Amino acid sequence: MAVLEDSEIRAQLTHLGLRWVNRISWNASVPALMQEAVARHEGQLTHAGALAVTTGAHTGRSPQDKYIVTNAASQSSVWWEKTKALSQTQFETLKSDMAVHARLKSLFVQDLSAGADPATTLSTRVITEYAWQALFIRNLLRESKNSEPQLTVLCLPSFSANPQRHGTRGEVVIAIDLQQKLVLIGGTHYAGEIKKAVFTVMNHLLPERGVLPMHCSANMNAEGEVALFFGLSGTGKTTLSADANRALIGDDEHGWAQNGVFNIEGGCYAKAINLTAENEPDIFNAANRFGTVLENVVLDDLCQPDFANVSLTENTRVAYPLDAIEGARADGRGRVPSAIIMLTADAFGVLPPVAVLTPEKAMDIFMAGYTAKVAGTEKGIKEPQTTFSACFGAPFLTRHPSVYGDMLRALMIKHKVPCYLINTGWTGGAYGVGQRIPLAVTRKLVKHALAGSIEAAPLRADTLFGFAVPERLPGVPGHMLNPRKSWRDKQAYDIAAQSLKTQFDAVIDSFVVPFQMAAE
Repeated sequence: MAVLEDSEIRAQLTHLGLRWVNRISWNASVPALMQEAVARHEGQLTHAGALAVTTGAHTGRSPQDKYIVTNAASQSSVWWEKTKALSQTQFETLKSDMAVHARLKSLFVQDLSAGADPATTLSTRVITEYAWQALFIRNLLRESKNSEPQLTVLCLPSFSANPQRHGTRGEVVIAIDLQQKLVLIGGTHYAGEIKKAVFTVMNHLLPERGVLPMHCSANMNAEGEVALFFGLSGTGKTTLSADANRALIGDDEHGWAQNGVFNIEGGCYAKAINLTAENEPDIFNAANRFGTVLENVVLDDLCQPDFANVSLTENTRVAYPLDAIEGARADGRGRVPSAIIMLTADAFGVLPPVAVLTPEKAMDIFMAGYTAKVAGTEKGIKEPQTTFSACFGAPFLTRHPSVYGDMLRALMIKHKVPCYLINTGWTGGAYGVGQRIPLAVTRKLVKHALAGSIEAAPLRADTLFGFAVPERLPGVPGHMLNPRKSWRDKQAYDIAAQSLKTQFDAVIDSFVVPFQMAAE
C-alpha cells in the first residue's frame, strides 16, 4: 500500500466532514496501537502483553439499534419486515453531527479488507476514536493493498444519537447506508458492532455475485477436506472448530463460492467465559499473547486474566489474528465443504445430540436457526432463552432468509455435501432439570460426522422432526442418542417435543411463500 502524507489522509476524510480533526493515526502497527492505548488509559496490559479493556454499559451487541438507510440500493432487496429503516435525511444529519462531534479529537484509521477471496474482497476503512478499537479491528480483518476504501466504518462511541433528530430508538446507533457504503456507529463501546456491521454489508453484497455468506466457522484436515460449523454465539462453533488436528480457516464468518469457501475475516473473536488451557488450549494461548484484545475480562492482582470472573458480563471476549492459532490457514481459503454441521443449544432438552439432515431438511433447520441465547450474548439476556434466528444470524441478514436458504440447499445438492444437526444443549430434561451435554461427547459426535461413520451406524427415523438419528455410536452413551429415554417423565418429554415442533413449523411456514416467489 502506498504511504500517504498527512494532508492526503485528511483530504480523503473530508467527504465525511472530518475536517477539524486534531490528529490522525493512519495504519499504525500493533505495537504502536498498544502503546497508544496504554498511554491514553484505554486499557491495561496483562502479564502476557495482551490488552484488557472494558466497554462500559454495553457488553454485547444492540441489535434493536441497527438501521439500514432506505434508498435505491436497499429499497427492493432488503428484508424490511425484520429490518429497521432510517431515511436518507436522517442518515445525513447523523453523519454531519458525528463529524462535528469528532472535531479536535484524535482518530485512528485502519485500511483493511474483508474477504480472503480476491474476486469478492471488500476494501474497508475503519475510523475510530480509540486506539484499542483500531487494534481490535486490525486483529479481525486482513491488511489491505488498496488505500481507496469500498466500505467505510466511522465508530465514535462517545457520540450519543438523538432519537428526535436522528430517528433512532435511543443513544446507540449502528446505521448502514448500502448506497454510500458507509456505516456510522455511536453510543456503544462494544467493538463487536464494528465487525458485525462489516459482515452485514457482506451479507448483502455477496449473493449478488453468486456467493453464499455464512455465519459459521470452518476448518480442514490434512487432506484438504473442509467442514463448516453453523451456530449462534455460545453453541460451540469457535470451540469445536479450534481442533489441533485440523487447520482453522476461520471461526465466525465465511463465504461459499462455486470453487470453495473463504474466510471473510482475518482473525477470531472468541468467547472467553471459563476459558482454560485444558479445555481450549489454542484459544487460551491466543488470549495470552502480545497484541490480543481482551474485552471485559477481569484481571487479578498479578494482571492475569480471570476467565471465570463474570462480574462485568458473561459475554467476555478475546480478539486475535488467525496466526495466533497454530496451523491456521494463512490464506483463509479451502475447497468445497465435505461436511456441514449445524449446532444448536436446545434449552428444552428435546433434540438428540446428533441427527442426519437431507438438503431440504437442512434448509429448514438453517432458515429456522433454533438455539438458546446465552446470557450476555445480547444486552438484557440474563438466562438462556430459546430463540429462532434465521440462518443462525438474523441480526446480520439484509435479504430474506429464503435467499440464503435456497443457495445453501442448491450448493449441498450440487456438491453432494452431507449435513448434521448437533445439539450442544441439554439432555435428560429441560434447562434447570437436565444436564448439559458434555463437551467430550460433542467432540466425539463431530469426529463421527467428519469421518462419515454416522451414516454407517443403524439409524432410526424421528417421525416428529423428520430427520434420521443414529441408534448407536462408539463412545456416546446410548440413552443420550434417544432423548425421550433420558427423561424420567416420558409424557412431559412428548409435550415439550410437540411444543418445539409446533414452533419449528410456524417459523418455517412463514418463509414458504417468499421462498416460492424467490424460486420462480
